Amino acid sequence: MISKTFKFILSVSIVGVALQANAQTGLSGQDNQYNTITTAVPFMRISPDARSGGMGDVGIAISPDANSQFWNVGKLAMSNKDAGVSVTYTPWLKDLVPDIFLAYISGYAKFGEKENKNQAVSFSMRYFSLGDINYTTIDAQPAGTGKPREFSFDLGYSRKLSDNLSIGLSGKYIHSNIINGAGNSNGVTYKPGNSFGVDFGLFYTKQLESKDDIEGSSINAGLAITNIGSKISYSGNRKDFIPTNLGIGAAYNYQVDEFNRLTIALDVNKLLVPSPQLQEDSLGNIIQTYPFEKTLMSGMLGSFSDAPGGGKEELQEVMLSIGAEYSYQNQFFARAGYFYESKYKGDRRFLTVGLGVKYNVFGLNIAYLVPSGSGINRNPLSNTLRFSLLFDIDDLSKLILPDGDKKKKDDKKDDRKEKK
Repeated sequence: MISKTFKFILSVSIVGVALQANAQTGLSGQDNQYNTITTAVPFMRISPDARSGGMGDVGIAISPDANSQFWNVGKLAMSNKDAGVSVTYTPWLKDLVPDIFLAYISGYAKFGEKENKNQAVSFSMRYFSLGDINYTTIDAQPAGTGKPREFSFDLGYSRKLSDNLSIGLSGKYIHSNIINGAGNSNGVTYKPGNSFGVDFGLFYTKQLESKDDIEGSSINAGLAITNIGSKISYSGNRKDFIPTNLGIGAAYNYQVDEFNRLTIALDVNKLLVPSPQLQEDSLGNIIQTYPFEKTLMSGMLGSFSDAPGGGKEELQEVMLSIGAEYSYQNQFFARAGYFYESKYKGDRRFLTVGLGVKYNVFGLNIAYLVPSGSGINRNPLSNTLRFSLLFDIDDLSKLILPDGDKKKKDDKKDDRKEKK
């Protein structure tokens, strides 16, 4: 019963994000207004991997791995591995609904000169399933059933500009079919939404002086602008912005000794979409109105100065993530982090922990979001374990054709020549 009820509420909420034109807050007269920014395809901002998930969702400037395609595509050219693949499965609202999940796969491969592979190509694909949903009209009448789902596919390229600086760019396709099975409602025919976009990433790393023949500490910095793309339409009546985001990150990697290493990282994020405007209706309620008429560029550039509350509200739109990772012999990892968002802009605040283990080319990461809040304030990942599998390849050429196989192949050629 709880599962069905929650699915009904979830379906109404999802359709409401895509179709509703405004919403009431009823907070007239207060200095701070609850003015949450909403966009289409919010699944594009869900942290997809368990390593960053265990560190409070930091990822812009931490060391590169196969999941960098999501956080900062510019990092991949700096990876100390030739290639890598990651797979993550994330149950969503696990305590309430059993069939909602996010699946994510990503990977990369470096190329270039044998001793200096300074370029990388990458990909990722995410699939968000909302399970089975029974739709209803505004009058609570049955309006069909469906299996809402969304997915995206990315292809990226990154390159070193120097030993310390790299840059990356990726293109993506987004498909959102959240009203699958709803059919025609109130004379409006709904259809899947589609969008094309790009990501841009910049990454800087600096090795600090080593001591006592031990690899030195390092500092990283990164910048990523993601989901710069066309708006999405579900009915033809209006177009919604996708979650274009600006992220700036920094990380300090402290090499304690030969075996122990500690990373501390901070990410700052802000959505580059228009803020809802507030106006008072005849009953004294505060109404949110959305500037759908804005273009992509005007929405991005204006997002730094369009909040109704001025500079104070603009600062409330900034989200903070802080995380730490301890590693022993680069094989065993312990992680923790915290994510903060203003209560007037969504009120997401949560503590995360995580563990990881790595053996040869294989790695396993686990993340857990500590339960907090209740009701609508409860995080969808509360009391949920996320798992990521990683496969790192030190030398891609050995994977394609191992030295032993190459030697055997050359010996066979020589034998044929001698027989002839």
